[in-house]
This record gives sequence, C-alpha cells and structure tokens, in this order.
Amino acid sequence: MIEFLSDYGLFLAKSVTVVFAIIAVVAGIAVVSSRSRKDTKHGDIEVTHYNDELLEMKESLEDAILDKEELKELHKAEKKKEKEERKARKKNPPKSDEPRRKRIFVLDFDGDVKASEVEPFRQEISAVLLMAEKEDEVVIRLESPGGMVHEYGLASSQIERIKRKEIPLTICVDRVAASGGYMMACLADKLLAAPFAIVGSIGVIAQLPNFHRLLKKNEIDYEVLTAGEYKRTLTVFGENTEKGREKFVEELEETHELFKNFVSEYRESVDIDKVATGEIWFGKQALEVNLVDELTTSDQYLMDAADEADIFEVCYEEKKTLQDKISDMTVSSGERLLNKVWGQLINNRFWMK
Repeated sequence: MIEFLSDYGLFLAKSVTVVFAIIAVVAGIAVVSSRSRKDTKHGDIEVTHYNDELLEMKESLEDAILDKEELKELHKAEKKKEKEERKARKKNPPKSDEPRRKRIFVLDFDGDVKASEVEPFRQEISAVLLMAEKEDEVVIRLESPGGMVHEYGLASSQIERIKRKEIPLTICVDRVAASGGYMMACLADKLLAAPFAIVGSIGVIAQLPNFHRLLKKNEIDYEVLTAGEYKRTLTVFGENTEKGREKFVEELEETHELFKNFVSEYRESVDIDKVATGEIWFGKQALEVNLVDELTTSDQYLMDAADEADIFEVCYEEKKTLQDKISDMTVSSGERLLNKVWGQLINNRFWMK
C-alpha cells in the first residue's frame, strides 16, 4: 500500500510539473511575442483557381480508375474536342464588344466569439473589389455561431462594401450562421444553406456572475465609483440594484431592435416578429420562413457554376515573424504534450494489492 502511494505520488508530481512547465513556457513566449509584435501586420493575397482543382481531381480519378486503352481513347477525344474549338475560334474570332467569361471570387469566414477573422476578411474584400465588376459574383462561405455585437457589426460592414459596388453576392452556410453570423448572412442577394445547417438566433444575450454575497460573507468591501447615472448598470463584484438591472435589460432590448431592423432591411420577405425570438432553424425550416433562399451546399453550388465561370478562391495570409512561428510551434507542442499527459492520467490504472 505504501509503495503504491509512493509510485502514484511520484507519477502525479511529474505530470503536474510537466503541465506547469508547458504553461510557463507558452505564457512566456506569448508575452515576449506580444511585446515585440507591431500593431500593423503585412501579408499576401493567395489565389487558387478552383476550376483547375476540379480538373486535377477528375484527372486523378481517371488515372486511378480507367485502364490504358480507356485512357488513350479519352485523351484522343479530348484532343479532338480542343482542335475543333480552336478551329471554331479561328473561324469566328470573338468580337471586342462580346462579354467576357464571368468570374466568381470565393471568400471564407470562420467566425468565433470575437469575429477574429474580420482582419484577414477585410483584406480579402479589398483585394476582390480591385478586380470584381458588376458582371462577376462574390461567394462567401460563412460559418459562425455569433458573438460580440460590435465585432460582428464590423464584419457585416465589410460585406456591405460589396453591396455598395453592386456586385452580386451569394452567401453559403454549410453548418451554422446564427446570431451575429446571421447578421452577416442576411446581407446576401442569394442566401444558400445546407439542409441541416443552423441559421437564425436573432436575439441578444448577456450573462455575468455576481460575487457580492460571497464578498459580503467574508467581510470584503468592493466599491464601484462612477460618474454618470448609468455608467455601470450591472457589476460582477458590487451590489446590483433593480434600477441598474432594468436599465441593462432596456439596453439589451434596444440592441435587439437594431438587430431586427437590420435583418428586415435586407430580408424584406421575412416576418421579423415571427423569427426574431432567438430561436434557431435548420435549413429546411429556415427556407419555409424565408430566412434562406435555397437548400444546397457550397460545394455543389460552385461545381455547378464552374462550367460557366472562372472561379477564384481568395485568401489573405499574414506574414509571420520568427517569434510568431516559434510561438505557434510551442503552443502546438504544448497542446500535444498536455493531451498525452492527460491521456496517461486517464488510462493508467492503479490497483490496491
């Protein structure tokens, strides 16, 4: 029994030491990195031709599935088709006033509570607006459960830049666009959702704990000093009043009203009083209440469009400093090690003899 406790204590001490060491290293690098990092970051726009990706996938499957004779016949047919197309272009050259082939620019937004993706997102939109014309289209693949009002307000304002240029805008929701995510999605000229994607949640929520009674029980005073009657309505440590609580709820209602008006402006067909209850709808249900326009996935929409348009996926990648790279590597290694230690703690079995 004593030997068991000794072994267990030694193992636990080692595990705790490793965990704290990892946390200390990660925290130290993060602090150093944040101190030396400049406010303005630079990056590059990366563009991928979606049509070429589809073609490469098709050719890879053909190579894997078809035998030599079938491949030979296929290549022969393709060359014949290309030759006929060249002859047709030579015989009837395109006129200078003929419309060019449509371009579709694809952007991705994967939102968290703070809408952190808004920084690269704004750069991507700026890049697209330098090239896109009214005959083109912008497609945004949007995923977000929502978050802070002001952050998602900024993200929505970035999308409004596309609207002001009168460039057709399609937004695709494959998984979720709720709350602030739907605030962004409702700007679309055409809003598409997968059958089981989650949309809606047109509501506002705020929650915070209050430790006043705990502090009072331990005879600890906490003072909140303000200038202005409603500078602080509710507080975490001070004593909350009914008046402050009522004002806080009033502000929530005002924010909700702004949200409802915003959705109504861009989705006129929506019965806003019916859908602005904070509820969520799956794709099929959302279609019935006009929260979306069509049920399909972004993959299918782009594949269908590839026959008639050139599709370009646009992504802004920030240039990372050496400290950023070291920080990322350390965090990643720390997470793996923590998972390993946690797994050992879970999987090891100590039996009393």
